[in-house]
Amino acid sequence: MHISQDHRSPQNATGILLGIALCLVILHTLTNGQYGFHRDELATLNDAHYLSWGYVAYPPVTPFFGRISLALFGTSLRGFRFFAALAQAISVVLAGLMARELGGKRLAQVVAALAVAISPVSLDSGALMQYVAFDYLCWVVTAYLILRLLRTNDPRLWLAIGATIGFGMMTKYTMVFLVAGIVAGLLLTDARRYLKSRWLWLGVALSLLIFLPNLIWQIQHHFISLDFLKHIHARDIRWGRTQGFLPDQLKIAANPLTIPLWLAGLFFYFRMPDGKRFRMAGWMFVVTFLLFVIAKGRGYYLAPAYPMLLAAGAVLEERWIASLSTGWSRLVRVGTFALLAIGGVMIAAVVLPLAPVNSAWWNVANKINSDFREEIGWPELVAEVARIRDTLSPDDRSKLGIIGTNYGEAGAIDLYGPAYGLPKPISGINSFWARGYGNPPPQVLIVLGLSKKYMNEEFGSCELAGHITNAYGVKNEETGDHPDIYVCRQLKQSWPDFWNDFRYYG
Repeated sequence: MHISQDHRSPQNATGILLGIALCLVILHTLTNGQYGFHRDELATLNDAHYLSWGYVAYPPVTPFFGRISLALFGTSLRGFRFFAALAQAISVVLAGLMARELGGKRLAQVVAALAVAISPVSLDSGALMQYVAFDYLCWVVTAYLILRLLRTNDPRLWLAIGATIGFGMMTKYTMVFLVAGIVAGLLLTDARRYLKSRWLWLGVALSLLIFLPNLIWQIQHHFISLDFLKHIHARDIRWGRTQGFLPDQLKIAANPLTIPLWLAGLFFYFRMPDGKRFRMAGWMFVVTFLLFVIAKGRGYYLAPAYPMLLAAGAVLEERWIASLSTGWSRLVRVGTFALLAIGGVMIAAVVLPLAPVNSAWWNVANKINSDFREEIGWPELVAEVARIRDTLSPDDRSKLGIIGTNYGEAGAIDLYGPAYGLPKPISGINSFWARGYGNPPPQVLIVLGLSKKYMNEEFGSCELAGHITNAYGVKNEETGDHPDIYVCRQLKQSWPDFWNDFRYYG
């Protein structure tokens, strides 16, 4: 395998890259305990107790890491988010290594790493335990391996690429869009020579083998995740969540102050003479971008594709700086790091859980980042349910069930309920539905999130018993959209019939 002189030279910045990554992990660890679990994290936390090769809303990797977090850190919020923060830190290191593969020296490697570190989606992903963090990492690893393949011409790297793609498909199904971009990149460039390599097809076989357990699970469950994704995508279009895809490429997929950098990266792949060797990566981005536009994807879906552009742009900037006089070179270097610092502070202020709740800073951050308000109030919600339970007669308490309509409510009851002696929650949403309604079925129900009209249709009696609030008075989905809690009795149909109709996605 050929190793370029750049890799042997003092310009190797691996130590600096690792230092940046460590600082990022420390930053997330220090700040990730500020508010509380996010609604989505509560669902993942619950699924982590029921390890499986598949779930309705996502493949198995994220709950698997959730289970490891539980084993290592218990229900610590910082501990639960550790692996998401680590995934982003690794992505930052790989961004610098991508710049090295493209011929970049120390400056290019550090600029590429910092540009990825301050990307809104990347920085936000380290602050929440969601599949977005691991999906981001899988895309970045794949891009790094392909750039290394194109530099070294070592076809054995297709095995690692195949393994990463298979793992990526076990993380988030949007990996298939990147695969389409890879196929297009192969066909549209001289990289098509690899189609004759047995290593490529062994890599394909390995990716399918890794993905096979989830595929079998989908077959056994009648491809329920496709129904889920179809429903969620239709909802996103109906709610207008996909209309901002193009503007989001300028605002959240990468830091707005790094727009010139990733545009330069595109120029590198398609117009620079030495970019021809890596042109497959350029087509990977362009084709994936177009497919998301056609499919009406959400703005953040393409974010993991930007590190390979930022790395190439950093290489071009480094070359430009080298052509300047000493004075101008120093000025541009200082200006670059100043802009990266400003961009990092701007994004961190609204994506990291830093602002004191209800402060002026919080009001601005909460308006921009709706995730924050969905991290507030879950312990209070469970305390109110426990208070309502305590008002019931001993006979009613012995027959009690709790319906959490969304996965945040059900997940919160599951997490905080045992401290109050509450029963396991039941819900019709996503994977909660498969866990059933208990045996024997409950006869008295504390109900959260259902409309009064629906409850009147399904139960003989329902009475208002309490309200969802939080200590800060923050308005979120729970306190704003369905704050009332009811006690319901006398289900009008059998539990099996009710349960068959109660399944839904969200």
